[in-house]
Amino acid sequence: MAEIGVGLVGYKFMGRAHSNAYRQVARFFEVDPAPRMMALCGRDEAGVRAAAQQLGWEGYETDYHRLVARDDIGLVDVATPGNSHKEVVLAALAAGKHVLCEKPLANTLDEAREMLAAARAAGPGVVTMVNFNYRRVPAVQLAQRLIANGTLGEIRHWRAVYLQDWINDPEFPLVWRMKKELAGSGALGDIAAHILDLAHFIVGPVAEVVGTMNTFIKERPLEVASGGGSGLTAEAATEKGPVTVDDATTFLARFASGATGTFEATRLAPGRRNYNSFEVNGSNGSLVFNLERLNELRVFLADDPEGMQGFRTINVTEPAHPYTGAWWPAGHILGYEHTFVHAIKDLLDGIKAGTSPAPTFEDGFRCQAVLDAVERSVDSGSWEKPAEA
Repeated sequence: MAEIGVGLVGYKFMGRAHSNAYRQVARFFEVDPAPRMMALCGRDEAGVRAAAQQLGWEGYETDYHRLVARDDIGLVDVATPGNSHKEVVLAALAAGKHVLCEKPLANTLDEAREMLAAARAAGPGVVTMVNFNYRRVPAVQLAQRLIANGTLGEIRHWRAVYLQDWINDPEFPLVWRMKKELAGSGALGDIAAHILDLAHFIVGPVAEVVGTMNTFIKERPLEVASGGGSGLTAEAATEKGPVTVDDATTFLARFASGATGTFEATRLAPGRRNYNSFEVNGSNGSLVFNLERLNELRVFLADDPEGMQGFRTINVTEPAHPYTGAWWPAGHILGYEHTFVHAIKDLLDGIKAGTSPAPTFEDGFRCQAVLDAVERSVDSGSWEKPAEA
């Protein structure tokens, strides 16, 4: 079996999730090439050295330029805050490396356009992918199949929410996700991007949007030190600084297909730890997904016999379901971390085939264009169309 050397830039929340995926993928799936975890990269030498040892990397680098120049690395994985995505991705592509980039693709539409152009210029042999990992939930894959094969009929409505509460406390520190220069946007780019990508995957392209963005907590204590691990904890100082991104966003959408959509994302919803949920209504049925019960898909079919109609709950763990046959017997549920393993599996399959798997950089740009249109609609107060590449 062939191997491909992997270099991962970023070692906190997403870096840990990606590291676990590289460790596990060849243990459960037949992949060729298999990943070899060559180097973890971060600016803090003590921190990245410790993380490399803990997470199973053979070595580390403190400068991504050295990482992408290494002959033993063929795949560069970018799991940093959004402000550095472009520079690392462009350097990796210029060096002829395959690239996996965390979502969203960039902090701005112009950056995303430049990255897409670089991916196209790199040629067909260079594989690129954006890690919208929730596409890899088996129940989401099943939902997409049911819609693609016409089981639900004509799709008319999409409604989705992504609700979290981890910054509801106004004394929670001003971490990088609340700084526009680092994150690009708040709830819009952090979590609304996820449900938007799911909408693109399941329903199709969004044609126009109109929305709102709100910042309810306008200043917070400065951050003394990151809590590491999940990336969602930190130590607060006494001095405060301004929050420069949105806490919440809500927007309406019209899809190219004619379907209508609603989206809501907030990080200020007490009790909602990671509530990523969508419902799709078609002429012949409906389906409902909730990430907090990610092994289940609820399905209603209008052509069920009278008196027997109702939502059924499908436990998406049978060998017939996407990805699940490689794991455990039916009913032995999967979790969040498995979505990253599935993404890496598909990426490696794409590298073998010489084809970029979805979500491609085109998909990443399409998502960024809708986020940009939402921001423009907040300023204009009217419907806005996403830009084209």
